Amino acid sequence: MKIVSIVGARPEFIQATPVSRALLASGNHQEILVHTGQHYDYLMSQTFFDELGVPAPTYNLEVGSGSHAQQTAEILTRLEEVLLKEQPDLVIVRGDTNSTLAGALLAGKLHIPTAHIEAGERSFDRRMPEEINRLVADCVADLFFCASRTAVQRLAAEGIINAVYWVGDVMLDAMFQHRPIARKKSNILARLELQPDSYALVTVHRAANTDNPVRLRQIVEGLNRVAETIVFPAHPRTQKALAQLDVQFGPHVRLIEPVGYFDMMMLEDNARLIATDSGGVQREAYFLGIPCLTLRNETEWVETVTAGWNRLVGTEPEQVLTAWFNFAPPIERPPIFGDGTAGQQIAQILSSTDIAFGRPRQAVESWLQNHEALPVGVTS
Repeated sequence: MKIVSIVGARPEFIQATPVSRALLASGNHQEILVHTGQHYDYLMSQTFFDELGVPAPTYNLEVGSGSHAQQTAEILTRLEEVLLKEQPDLVIVRGDTNSTLAGALLAGKLHIPTAHIEAGERSFDRRMPEEINRLVADCVADLFFCASRTAVQRLAAEGIINAVYWVGDVMLDAMFQHRPIARKKSNILARLELQPDSYALVTVHRAANTDNPVRLRQIVEGLNRVAETIVFPAHPRTQKALAQLDVQFGPHVRLIEPVGYFDMMMLEDNARLIATDSGGVQREAYFLGIPCLTLRNETEWVETVTAGWNRLVGTEPEQVLTAWFNFAPPIERPPIFGDGTAGQQIAQILSSTDIAFGRPRQAVESWLQNHEALPVGVTS
């Protein structure tokens, strides 16, 4: 099967790696990797290909930054040439970026079957551009690979019950595969002169925070009032927004440039606490067993909150400060995101399924009989 796999932003590079390896190992698929260029500077893009050993993309659309409309329109225009040229049997999109939206929409318009990895996630806040991207992708996709059972249930509630597969989170696959390598290769703690459990890690990049001066000022105020070393790798968007606000951090807040995947994993793995507005970092905190405060009023990863390892604190300084030193997760961390074999399961499903636009037709019923049954109408 010829597959066009679309990536465009940091989380998607990480998500793509386990799937690409599994597709290659299966011997049944030809994958053509298309990088939209949504993230384009080295620290947000190329470093991940270098560290993860992912082959250079066959196509780099180099769309760059811009408004949501401009960026999505550029991806649609440039990606159309690729899909018309390659005529793939399947398009894979993942997550909730503008690349996800454009890839799913264009594949649907061209009548190419589409698989959405990380389907069914919902924040139920349509002010978030990511929520719109998720909703549209799931409306036009043909196969749905879910990171959790909660996502399966959400899709069912929306009437999507066919070709829905609970495979687990491919980011957990990536964590299992790369954590031992990161521990050997990363020297980020030595470079920053940090000791394990002696600092908190903060990331902020969502438009709801960076594009809202009130919320961003609240985050700065809250961090300045915390009596603890804070490491803050700043997304380019965040750096620009902070510069426009003309605010100053206290000396305990160490604002640094974005870091690569291995360095970020080690910063997460050794932090006492993580505060973030990133969905990916929320999950990585859960995988690693690090308490997480989410600087938002909602999250699509509600399972981490229900399990007691993530707390929604918004950006109001008093709420952040109250939780900062008082949040104590339980001992147990249920395996809500699978067992780290999502990539293998996706490759196996694609190998055993005859894909048709609009309605996948199961070709190998025996494969399904060996897997745990899910709700009626939902395949495993």
